[in-house]
Amino acid sequence: MEHDYPFKVIYEDNHLIIVNKESGVLVQEDESGDMPLVEMVRAYLKEKYQKEGNVFCGIVHRLDRPVSGVIVLAKTSKALERMNDLFKYREVYKTYWAVTQRPPAKPQGHLIHWLVKDKEKNRVTPYDKEIEGGLKAELYYRVIGEKEGYYLIEVNPITGRPHQIRVQLMTQGSIIVGDVKYGYHHPNPDARIHLHARAIRFVHPVQKEEMRFVAELPEEDLWNLFRGVALIEHRVDV
Repeated sequence: MEHDYPFKVIYEDNHLIIVNKESGVLVQEDESGDMPLVEMVRAYLKEKYQKEGNVFCGIVHRLDRPVSGVIVLAKTSKALERMNDLFKYREVYKTYWAVTQRPPAKPQGHLIHWLVKDKEKNRVTPYDKEIEGGLKAELYYRVIGEKEGYYLIEVNPITGRPHQIRVQLMTQGSIIVGDVKYGYHHPNPDARIHLHARAIRFVHPVQKEEMRFVAELPEEDLWNLFRGVALIEHRVDV
């Protein structure tokens, strides 16, 4: 049934549903009027369990529309409240993969910027020093692969600011493939950018067990270059 939707279910229990969303899918409703992921998952649950009436589905965190990967939704208000607390106190650990055509100057690093968002243009400007109205953004990165002139960068964000990874990698000259908003020379045909929420780790809000979920890479030519890296990563995890 899930193949009818632009996401794949990675895990589900009575409290949470974790999915791998395709690029191009909104997480939360906006002015476009397009159906968001939260409504799609609600429809999926309603269909799967043949429920009448409303089905609870709460947004725990977000991914930009052109970004693919793992995202957590809550099936109960209690799980939503507890997951919100985990994010608030930075007890959720996320890993992203990005593909660029230029590597950063250093193969690994720790970046700190202050980001100011222009809401009208939906674009973020980074600053090296604290600035009024700026939100502190912090991440760690490392280059983990290189194929045919493209570089695979693994990113572990400490904060969760809008467009954070996209704009912080831009400051290093490593613009994500397809990300014309932040200076890439042309868009991808399907408007995706090559940023993928690869994994997420947290202590389950009800079961109290540490859990880690990995989202498979999209079936797409450029991502396919790095499937070997994904296989090595999987063997190491096991």
